[in-house]
Amino acid sequence: MKKFVFFCIFLCSILLNSFSEIPDDADFWSDFPDEPLADFLVSKMDDSELLSQIFMFGWAGQEPSDLLNRWILERGLGSVKVFGWNTDDTLQVARSVASVQKKSQSRRLKIPLFVATDQEGGWIRHVKGKTSETPGNMAIGASGLLFDAYWSAFYISRELHALGINMNFAPTVDLYTNVRSTVIGSRSFGTDEKNAGELGAAFMKGTVDAGVIPTAKHFPGHGDTSLDSHGKLPEIDVDEKMLFSRELVPFKRLIDEHIPAIMSGHLSFPKIMPNGEPASLSKKFLKEILREKLDFSGLIITDDMMMNGATMYAGSISAAFTDAIRAGNDIILSSTTAELNENLWTKNLFLMKTDPEFRHSVQNSAHRVILKKLAYFKGKNAAPLFPDEKTVLDSVPDKDGQKFFLSQACRAVTAYKTGDFPYKRKSGERVLLAGQNEFDSFFSEARNRYGTDCSQFKFDYELGPVQTDWMGNHIVDIASGYDTVIFCVANERSAQIAQRLKNLRKRVIILSVLTPAPVLDFSWADTILFGYSYSPYSFKALFGALNGEFEPRGELPLKNFSKK
Repeated sequence: MKKFVFFCIFLCSILLNSFSEIPDDADFWSDFPDEPLADFLVSKMDDSELLSQIFMFGWAGQEPSDLLNRWILERGLGSVKVFGWNTDDTLQVARSVASVQKKSQSRRLKIPLFVATDQEGGWIRHVKGKTSETPGNMAIGASGLLFDAYWSAFYISRELHALGINMNFAPTVDLYTNVRSTVIGSRSFGTDEKNAGELGAAFMKGTVDAGVIPTAKHFPGHGDTSLDSHGKLPEIDVDEKMLFSRELVPFKRLIDEHIPAIMSGHLSFPKIMPNGEPASLSKKFLKEILREKLDFSGLIITDDMMMNGATMYAGSISAAFTDAIRAGNDIILSSTTAELNENLWTKNLFLMKTDPEFRHSVQNSAHRVILKKLAYFKGKNAAPLFPDEKTVLDSVPDKDGQKFFLSQACRAVTAYKTGDFPYKRKSGERVLLAGQNEFDSFFSEARNRYGTDCSQFKFDYELGPVQTDWMGNHIVDIASGYDTVIFCVANERSAQIAQRLKNLRKRVIILSVLTPAPVLDFSWADTILFGYSYSPYSFKALFGALNGEFEPRGELPLKNFSKK
């Protein structure tokens, strides 16, 4: 015991001496060890700077707004989020990142921004423009190869790195346990918790090696619900025993591999917390389960606080921010930039001055954020603060990545049902292609292989029930004049249209993209192939497999699938 006490005194003396050696005019980039420098920076920050350091705001429009710039310049905002509504111009994204980072460096402590986005792969691709459209997580789950998970993350992240984006909200390790889930679907690696953990760990490693900070989500697991927390608070009907044996397994695997950040989800578990509070606002989930039982020491970042799932429980945005901070989140994310004097600011700044426990929570989180920034930005492979737009297009899209994503898409293709397979068009055979207006690659890849004289039946990706019914009736009339129909199913609505062909006694070939759930019971179809995404690479792979150019060997990553 005495040895331990002497060791603690010795350690404290070292830290105090290190701290005392840091000059008063030091800043983030000063050459001192991370721990004492983080202590020094926090000690120099006022309440406004400490609170701002744990906020992350997004912006609308092509360029950062004046309001966002004021948050950075006047208050020292800690992080920004690049959302999908401002990313079609790739060079403008790079200019915007450089712009906000230059403002962060104009402040006295020169603490850089975390610049985050959602670039999961597949259909969650917030940074658009020239970035790669990739097959996504369920395609990785179908190949089952750690190789695919690692390199998919690596090439996605290398593009982000070139743009100056240093944090990615991926991998998604939610399990796809509910067939009605529309918010997770093909974003999941599948239903097996161990596979999800292994693939997630490989994805994490690829992200880190490309110089980007990965963030596992959505803790403690979003897969077993059909609801989207953007609209209302989903309830997940599992107890704590089930949670630890299923949903938390991939998170634990990633924690063991030192995942640097985890996103807390706006998800209610009434069998665990009967008061209905979401995990994102719960001390039990974040402090007791995530910190203590799972031994996580990295950053906890909320999902978007503008989602109704958070605000409906808390009663207001400002109350939700307060609850999120008290619960143990280190970064509070909002998709919109708050006005300078909104309640979420004034109320929480007042608590900083009047509630010592609350101030301590903010200070601890700010310290954790700054410590992570020091480790990252002073490391060997950090994303550039000021990306050079002259060279961005040399790296985006990633040339090596383009080759890889096509091969990955081919490894993912799953032959769920094969009748007359591979399909070869016979002389004089009349072929109808049916698919979504948005999927040009579906029609171009089909006509490349089966002739430009193939007819086309197009409909919108987003359809209401009346439109769906009309399209279903219409395709029956049209398809009666053809021998073969090749149909792209991307969601429940398109599956309902395809279902109308069941009794036509025509050859119907189903190419399923995104989640395969809507067509799992299409036993009447001649051939069903799963591609798991609407990436151009996936359409090329699907038609390559259908045409006999390679043997599809992907396996459906959905076991014991629940049809709740």
